Amino acid sequence: MTVATPFQSLWAKAGFKAETPIQAAVAAPLRNDQDVIGLAPTGSGKTLAFGLPLLEKVTPGDGIQIIILSPSQELAMQTRDVLQPYAQAINVHVTAITGSANVARQKEQLKKHPEVIVATIGRLLELADDGVAKLHNLETMVIDEADELLRDPGLGQVRDLLEHAPGELQLAFFSATDGPILHELHKWFGIEPEVIDVRAIDHTQGAVQHYFLRGGREHQVAWLGRLAHTEGFQALVFFNKNASMERTASILRHQHIKFAVLSRNARAQERKQAMVGFRKGKIKLLLATDLAGRGLDLIRLPAVINFEVPRTATAYIHRAGRTGRMGNPGTVITMGDDHDFRDLKKLVPQYNVQRAYVGNHGLTTERPVSETPPVRKASAAAKTATTGVAATNTRNHGERRTLTAGVTASEPKRRPHKKNRARNRKNKGKPKK
Repeated sequence: MTVATPFQSLWAKAGFKAETPIQAAVAAPLRNDQDVIGLAPTGSGKTLAFGLPLLEKVTPGDGIQIIILSPSQELAMQTRDVLQPYAQAINVHVTAITGSANVARQKEQLKKHPEVIVATIGRLLELADDGVAKLHNLETMVIDEADELLRDPGLGQVRDLLEHAPGELQLAFFSATDGPILHELHKWFGIEPEVIDVRAIDHTQGAVQHYFLRGGREHQVAWLGRLAHTEGFQALVFFNKNASMERTASILRHQHIKFAVLSRNARAQERKQAMVGFRKGKIKLLLATDLAGRGLDLIRLPAVINFEVPRTATAYIHRAGRTGRMGNPGTVITMGDDHDFRDLKKLVPQYNVQRAYVGNHGLTTERPVSETPPVRKASAAAKTATTGVAATNTRNHGERRTLTAGVTASEPKRRPHKKNRARNRKNKGKPKK
C-alpha cells in the first residue's frame, strides 16, 4: 500500500514502517471501486487497510460518502478515533453513530453533513428510516467484523439500510475468520466480491501462549483476584453469558479488585471511562461478553481470560486475537474442569494448550506442592513393620488401637453375643455363686 501524501506524516508519526499484508493487498481493489472480502488476523491493521484507500476518494462537502458498520459500540468509537486524524488532514469529517449515545445530539451532528459515518447498524437504520441520515450520495459501505455483524438480525438490517442507498454501491467485508455467510453474499447482496485472504502469510501477531486452569467455579473468581494482584498483569475476561459476568462482578467488588464491566446496558460515557482506565493501567480486569469485546484494540494487552470455554472455535480465535497484537507477546488463559479441557482441545486443535496453575507470583506451569497427588496409605502390616513410627487407627465403634514401633496392639475386646447380653442384663447386680 502506497500511503497517499497527506497521510505520510501521520503514518510515520504512528511508528508504521511498512504496510501489513492486508493493507498491501486491498488498497488497489478498494481504490478501483471493487467489491472485496478481506480476511486477516486480528491486530493486522484492517482499519487502516480499508480506511486510507477509501478516504482518498472522498470529496469534502458532498455529504455521507462512506459508511463503516461495526458490531459493537466500542469498535465503532475505536474505528472513528483511528481514522479521524487522517480525515482531518484532508478536511473530511468522521462521525460515530452508536445506540447508547444521545440521539438528539447525533441528529445535530448529521446536520453538519459529515462525509464518513462509523456506526452500529440499529441506530443508523433508525435515523435513515426517519430521513435524518441521508444516503443518496453514499459510495461505499464497509461491514467490519462481517462474520459477526451479518448474523440475525444484522443481515436483515444491513439489507434494509441499503434500501436507502444508491443502487450502484461498493461493498467491502472484513473479518478475522471465514464463515458461511461470506460465501452467500451473491444471494443476499447480488455481488461477486473478490476474496483477499492473507491469514496464511500474515505474521504480524506476536508469540501467544495458551494455558488451561483446571478447577471448579468456586476457584475461578479467586484465581482472577490472585492474577489481578500480580504486578504488571492485566486481562480482558470473556464470559459466555451476561448473568455469569454479573455474578463474578458482584464477588470481585467485595474483594476490592480494580475491574470494570463492558455491559451493553451501560451508558456510552461509562464504557468509555472503563476503556480509558484500562488503557492507563488503573483497571486490572475488563469483563466482557463476545459482542462487547469484539474488535477492541488493546495493543499491549498482556492476557485474555476465558472464564468459560467459548462455544465455538471462531469465538476462541477472536478472543485470543485481542492479545499478542502488532508483534507483542500475549497469553490466553481458559478456565474449567477436566471435561472442559477435553472439549477445548477438540475445539481448537491448532493451539498447543498447556496445563497451568496460579502460584504465589502469578501464572506458572509448575504444579504447586499443594496439588501433588496424595500419598497412598500404607497397609496395617506395613505400619507395624515400620520402626520409629507411631500411628492410630479407629475402628469397631470408636475403639482406638495404637500402633507403636514394632508392636502390634491386641484386638479390642469383642462384644458378647446377643443371647449373652440379655442374660447379663438379667443377672446384673446378683451375687455370683
